[in-house]
Amino acid sequence: MTLRTPLALVAAALALSCSSISPTPPREAPRAPAPVAPAEPAPAPAQPEAVAPPAAPEATQLRVTATAYNSLPSQGVGSGKHGAWGDRLEPGMKTIAVSRDLLELGLTRGVTVEIEGLPGHYTVMDRLPSRWSRRIDIHMGKDVRAARRWGKREVHIRWNPPEMPASAD
Repeated sequence: MTLRTPLALVAAALALSCSSISPTPPREAPRAPAPVAPAEPAPAPAQPEAVAPPAAPEATQLRVTATAYNSLPSQGVGSGKHGAWGDRLEPGMKTIAVSRDLLELGLTRGVTVEIEGLPGHYTVMDRLPSRWSRRIDIHMGKDVRAARRWGKREVHIRWNPPEMPASAD
């Protein structure tokens, strides 16, 4: 037998495939339902697990050159009374100026720093000229003697990087 049209080809394929399908098995009679065990009390709703607060960022430590400066007209911008960001510097304030490379490491305006050899925390409120690197300048108000006694030292500083604002995903 020769099939000449595509329709005849489809009909032949359908007839052959139908002959290979097995007949449907007979249906069974429905069974009686199995006995149900007494219901156990519903489990108590799961308590939400305590979520630990995010871990505080680990403090960063770095060895830098530390010098001192005063609030004098001969030292700094604005007659020595203002930092590079415009903050007013007063005697007794514990502030530092940082080199530009330290800004890139997270020592930005307002970050608090511990300085080896000095008590308390110092706040970044000033920047150094671009010619300095790995350097801090400690503000010592008008106490020129204290600044000269400090001189130039290699010290370890330690700070916590500023927290990044949460993204709005």
